Amino acid sequence: MKASQFFISTLKEAPADAEVASHRLMMRAGMIKRLSAGIYNYMPMGLRVIRKVEAIIREEMNRAGAVELLMPVVQPAELWQESGRFQAYGPELLRVKDRHDRDFVVQPTSEEVITDIARQELRSYKQLPRNFYHIQTKFRDERRPRFGVMRGREFTMKDAYSFDRDRASALQSYDTMFAAYTRIFDRFGLQYRAVAADTGAIGGDASHEFQVIADTGEDAIVYCPTSDYAANIELAEALPLLSSRGATSRPMALTPTPGQSTCEDVARLLGVPLQQTVKSLVLATDEKNDRGDVVRTTVWLLLVRGDHALNEVKAGKLQGFKEGFRFATTAEIEDHFGTLPGYLGPIGTKRPVKVVADRTVVAMSDFICGANRVDHHYTSVNWGRDLPEPDLVADIRNVVAGDPSPDGKGVLAIQRGIEVGHVFYLGTKYSRAMQATYLDESGKPQLMEMGCYGIGVTRILGAAIEQNNDERGIIWPVAIAPFSVVLCPIGYERSADVRAAADQLHDQLLAAGVDVLLDDRGERPGAMFADWELIGVPLRVVLSDRGLKSGTVEIQGRREATASVAPMSEARAIVQERLAA
Repeated sequence: MKASQFFISTLKEAPADAEVASHRLMMRAGMIKRLSAGIYNYMPMGLRVIRKVEAIIREEMNRAGAVELLMPVVQPAELWQESGRFQAYGPELLRVKDRHDRDFVVQPTSEEVITDIARQELRSYKQLPRNFYHIQTKFRDERRPRFGVMRGREFTMKDAYSFDRDRASALQSYDTMFAAYTRIFDRFGLQYRAVAADTGAIGGDASHEFQVIADTGEDAIVYCPTSDYAANIELAEALPLLSSRGATSRPMALTPTPGQSTCEDVARLLGVPLQQTVKSLVLATDEKNDRGDVVRTTVWLLLVRGDHALNEVKAGKLQGFKEGFRFATTAEIEDHFGTLPGYLGPIGTKRPVKVVADRTVVAMSDFICGANRVDHHYTSVNWGRDLPEPDLVADIRNVVAGDPSPDGKGVLAIQRGIEVGHVFYLGTKYSRAMQATYLDESGKPQLMEMGCYGIGVTRILGAAIEQNNDERGIIWPVAIAPFSVVLCPIGYERSADVRAAADQLHDQLLAAGVDVLLDDRGERPGAMFADWELIGVPLRVVLSDRGLKSGTVEIQGRREATASVAPMSEARAIVQERLAA
């Protein structure tokens, strides 16, 4: 293709609202144009990348035995009401009405529709296993869309759904999809990790996220450098850091801590390590009647070490929290503790509370905690002597770098990542709610076992750029670059020799199946090179009168600081070798 036949629209400066590198560079490279908050036009250059991402996904999904179909963007609310997600999903689900006042949703995902298809079409065990997928527009009404395509409202996703006879075969389907995803991300040419993850709002049991490694990622990925352990920080197990309680050394004391309301402040004032303090967090759970009215509220005090942070996902899985929880109100805190937050603790509460201690906290001795009195903390506090054992001991904290790995093979490290793919084993969550059954060998109906598997197609673009960019622009991996190679003839419109050589090399590469673009716009060399460095084409070939007189061209990879000289007669072969490598 020639540049004059394409559409190139680069900018010298990014819009002021572009916060991260991928947003700035996609805008500057003319890949996207903002239409509304979180909604973008994908321009020709960006669409080429999307189509390459989709092609890889399709090839590997088909290779794995999945069958493509297409489900609608707008879906009837009845199906979502049947699954229970119409109300449960929250405000991110865009709910609309048609002219007949019937409820619909703009789909963020398609579990309900695919389950409806399965219960109509898959009637016998002979039709299982089955895996359907589609690549379709999605919409999630984000409260604060930001970071360009990284957290937009409208996006493209590949979602697949497997249907099996039983758990064992469903887990085989899960493994098949996991392997397919590994091949997909390997082919993208991105550095990534597959990490164990929480199942979140979609529900289910087994779950892995595919995270593209990037310093700007929103997710914390926990891994062990000396083993295969990897997990999202929401799921990573925090082992107790103390094997047993130490002996008490002195009696508990009520200690003045004027104006020091945080663990950091108290530790600094008293001259002790932060690890000697205990942090108090107050949650509440509401028991409701059939009408949805709150009939009883239970207040919980969760204790973690002063240098640790509460993991709300882990807390939400505890007995008593599974139906939902919230942070207690100021009024509830004052009513139960007799003081404002900042000085709360488990000793001498005004009203009974349920106490949950982290695994490490329950093994601490001579620790410091709030005294439920303003400007005071208790020091040298010990379990059993100064306060009763907690009602519950559990892993409720985030891991930190240096914690022991749960597999016992080293210590944990943490890096940032961008979630671009997720595989779930759902079990019968949706098939039970929607009565998706098949007839087994004996003619008895059985619930289908399901899995679901998603890849954020348009998010791949942002993640790839976050991982691969420099001060000049984007650096695309070859497999998903808008063009694999760009020919930059200097003086194309003035020199017949340059024009002939450039056209010849272009045609040779095109005939060899190389995705090549010839820049015939007549731009000055500096402007021409700057455009393609910004756009991020992996390989550039420069042709000039001076070079052609000696029978050479200059070839430069996007990551390379200088060009190498190559014989013109070997240019096609060298380009192909470089791209293959």
